[in-house]
Formats: sequence, structure tokens, C-alpha cells
Amino acid sequence: MGRLEIEAFLNHLATDRRVAASTQNQALNALVFLYRFVLDREVGELSGLVRAKRPARLPVVMTIEEVERVLAGLEGDSLVIALLLWGGGLRLKEALRLRIQDVDFDRREVRVRDGKGRRDRLTVLPDRVIGALRERIRVSLAIHRKDLARGFGEVELPDALSRKYPRAGWEARWQWVFPAGRMSVCPRTGRVGRHHVFETTIQRQVKRAAREAGIIKRVTPHTFRHSFATALLESGYDIRTVQELLGHRSLNTTMIYTHVLNRGGRGVQSPADLGRSRIHTEVGRLHSPRDG
Repeated sequence: MGRLEIEAFLNHLATDRRVAASTQNQALNALVFLYRFVLDREVGELSGLVRAKRPARLPVVMTIEEVERVLAGLEGDSLVIALLLWGGGLRLKEALRLRIQDVDFDRREVRVRDGKGRRDRLTVLPDRVIGALRERIRVSLAIHRKDLARGFGEVELPDALSRKYPRAGWEARWQWVFPAGRMSVCPRTGRVGRHHVFETTIQRQVKRAAREAGIIKRVTPHTFRHSFATALLESGYDIRTVQELLGHRSLNTTMIYTHVLNRGGRGVQSPADLGRSRIHTEVGRLHSPRDG
């Protein structure tokens, strides 16, 4: 079997099984890997491939009141991280991978390194989190000093910096803002060190807080980022500024938040509400005492 059979199978997934675009892509990648590295054959160009359509879904956003209810159910690292997501529009991984040198308290800035698309960017540091973040960094440095005293303390560095600067991984400025509670063994290098807090820990805490707050919407850590973008647009900030803070490569990605602004569908007032207001006006006029 070759190109024609692969196309027939992938088209069957898209048209008959109606699978998601990600499922079809996974099947395609698996088949290409099988043919290239196991069967030692190239698949060739799949010119007759029918792509599964990726549905255009609007992001779930919370109102400011709902955000505060969720935050009220968080504490410790979970609360500080959630405030960074909500106050600075960070992704969860971006917040967890923050280094001590990435937080500039004087300029009220957070530097996001190697974000989505492998790009750096600057975003806002909310005043509300500064006190807790200073304390979090103090604790992180104390943990680092203890690790150094035990003969550990080296942290994983991005890209090839560890080869260019062999001792940089031991420096305080490169340590995680949110280090894990215990050391672990890196599965790639075998190095014993301290990783940052794991994503699942924060995800579970946010899910629990939203449930206890009685919020019916599906709330995840990423919902804070969606809510950040929407709140900025509602406050009157231009969409280019929001695009830059979020780190979107394309303005079209940021434009999706214009569809979920807290103004009703497309910012239109329903004619049913217009009619109701007119009726109330007429009723009030009829029941008001007339002069003379």
C-alpha cells in the first residue's frame, strides 16, 4: 500500500468518521513516520487529501466578578500564578517557567522568554501581585541556597546556554520563581535538580476553586488569559496593544476577543429590550399626573 491507500484512509477519517482535525493530523504523522523510518519509503505528495475542518470556537471568558470569586478560592503559589495569568495575560507554561531575572518590579514588567512561536515579549506586572511575588522570590532564593549547600542547585537553561555558559545554571538569577517542592531526576540528562511547579497542580486547584465558587462555565488556567484580553478591550485599549501583550503573531488571532465582549452579540442591543423600554416609557407617561 502507498499514497493512494493512505489518502483513502485519511479521507475516510475526515468524511465518514468526521474526526477532529487534530485526530486526522495525528494519523497522518504516524503514517509518515511508519513509512519513512520503518518501511524506508517516502509517502510523496498527498494531492487528493481532504482535510478535516477545525471548528471555529469562541473562547470562554469570565467577568471580573467571576474572576474574583475564583481567586478567593486559591492560595499560595496557585493564587500568585493565577494573578499573573489574569493580570498579565500569561499562558500557564509561561508563568511556571519564569526566572527570577524575568520580573522587573521597578518597571512593572514581566519578560516572557521563549513563548509560543519561540518569541520573547514584555507584559504588564499587576501591582496587586507584587508583594506576594517578592515573597515568592525570597523563598525561591532560600531554597536555592539550601540546594547549593547540599551540592545541587543547578537549574535547566533554555536552548544551548548551558554549553555557552557552563556555570550559569547555578546562578540565582536563572532560578525558577516557582520551584517544585522537591528535587527530581531529569529523564533526558539524568541530572538531579529542581524543576518548576507542575502544570497539573495549578490546573486542579483552579478547577476546584471554580467549582466551589459555583461557576458553571468550564474554567481552566487559560481562561484567565482570555478574560485578561477581553477586559482590556472593554476598557478601551486598542487591539494592537492587546496583541502585543498576548504575544500573538497575527492580529486575526486577537480579533476573536472582539466577538466575546461583554456587550451582547456583536455589541448590539436587542430589539426586545428596545421595545420593553418604550413600553415602560409610555406606561409611565400615562400614569403621571397631568398639569392643570
